[in-house]
Amino acid sequence: MPFPATPDWSGLNMPIGQEVSIKGLTASEGKIPADVVGAFFRAVPDPQFPPFMLPDTALSDDGMVCRILFNANGTVDYDIKYVETARYKAEKAAGERLFGRYRNPFTDKPQVAGVERTVSNTTPVWHAGRLIMTKEDGPGTLVDPHTLETIGEYDFGGTLRSKTMTAHVRVDPETQEMFVFGYEASGLCEPTMAYWYTDSAGKMVREQWFDVPHCSMLHDFVITKNYAIFPLQPTTADLERLKAGGPHWVHHQDMDNLIAIMPRYGDVSEMRWFRGPKGVSSFHYMNAFEDGEGRIHFDHHATDTIAFPFIQADSGINVPPQALGGGFQRWTIDLNGTSDEVSVEMLGPPGDMPRIAKADEGRPYQRGWYCSMNPQPMGPPVMGGVVGAMFSALLRKDFVTGAISGYNLPPAHGMSETVHVVASEPGHEGWLVSIVDHETAPNQFAHAIWIWNAGDLPAGPVAKVPVPTRLRPQVHGWWVPMADYQAAKAG
Repeated sequence: MPFPATPDWSGLNMPIGQEVSIKGLTASEGKIPADVVGAFFRAVPDPQFPPFMLPDTALSDDGMVCRILFNANGTVDYDIKYVETARYKAEKAAGERLFGRYRNPFTDKPQVAGVERTVSNTTPVWHAGRLIMTKEDGPGTLVDPHTLETIGEYDFGGTLRSKTMTAHVRVDPETQEMFVFGYEASGLCEPTMAYWYTDSAGKMVREQWFDVPHCSMLHDFVITKNYAIFPLQPTTADLERLKAGGPHWVHHQDMDNLIAIMPRYGDVSEMRWFRGPKGVSSFHYMNAFEDGEGRIHFDHHATDTIAFPFIQADSGINVPPQALGGGFQRWTIDLNGTSDEVSVEMLGPPGDMPRIAKADEGRPYQRGWYCSMNPQPMGPPVMGGVVGAMFSALLRKDFVTGAISGYNLPPAHGMSETVHVVASEPGHEGWLVSIVDHETAPNQFAHAIWIWNAGDLPAGPVAKVPVPTRLRPQVHGWWVPMADYQAAKAG
């Protein structure tokens, strides 16, 4: 069966379905900085088989783990393999798609009833020498970082009770503890959440559960030095709707954002709730920090409504990307005040896929980076990715001066999320690495790894490394220094 001719599986999103290994790539322009030595892991959705029922979304596609290895001799190795989840193996054995609508098990074929549905296609989480491929609808999947072979579901040594694990963990830069959550922790559409953290070796320290007012999409969260912040979007799930064959998520413009805050080492009984603007959607958070006056600030990318086209359609919303509104915002909560509302400050133009230096996690910080769109487009965007269009600009926000600088990609180019690489030179802001796709003709693409000086984006990339194989857009990525990669555990 052919794939449907929809944006999820056409253009740059055309399925590839190939495991590839290419060694010894070199820069065609510029020179790879000496600091850029290590592994760039990427989560890439790519389906084995076309869906048997529509509507569907590329978020349902099988996960692939991609490793771009920057060697000390200046060469680059590219490898990509499927994450062999229970779902992947069941469909591979059957030779066809067996799972139905996105996150709706009631639409699956009978032979896979009870089979874990997650595709582990969202974020390659790295902690304590382990590589965990994640998607928020199920458990993480442990992968050998050296062979990229799938080891199996990861439950933190048999200690985790939650049925789900977020794709967005937070790692404290000083303690190296990992902070994690899962929503729908007790089952499908259940208004339960789990919150846990591990020590620096990845051993579970404490897992707690709490109820939320409704089953809400909670894609990302943030920590400060003393608090954990959980933002519940006005996008909800309903079990009866799923049983009727309907969508998992529906967005509500008249519903509040809800923000839960608790001491990160405290008890869930200390949880406090605050309200954000109605109908606003936010998927990714750059950072959060406390000030000396009892306020918590968290910086994120907000839109006036949900951005995902398939959720818009299921919610009776029709707002094109250029009309989503919002922008890069700072929401502030005063823990010493009497109001339960957040204050909103605009920080920059719309965008997504934020990045900071890992040392800044949960602390006051001076700069951050994110992907955006050229405000003066030089042609149509490159179509691809899970929201339909690739980013065409990379921005740097200076929180000291308030200035924004950036780099606009050439026409017919699009980019995925970057990773940040620390520089060895004192005072240097480091490097940003990303895959950039060039549409050379209709449905024909060239791909390359681009590297920027994080402190001087307008200067353009310092190096480009072509990747001579067809690539599909990633969701999220993770940078691992070479010493950590070489010392990594397999299991």
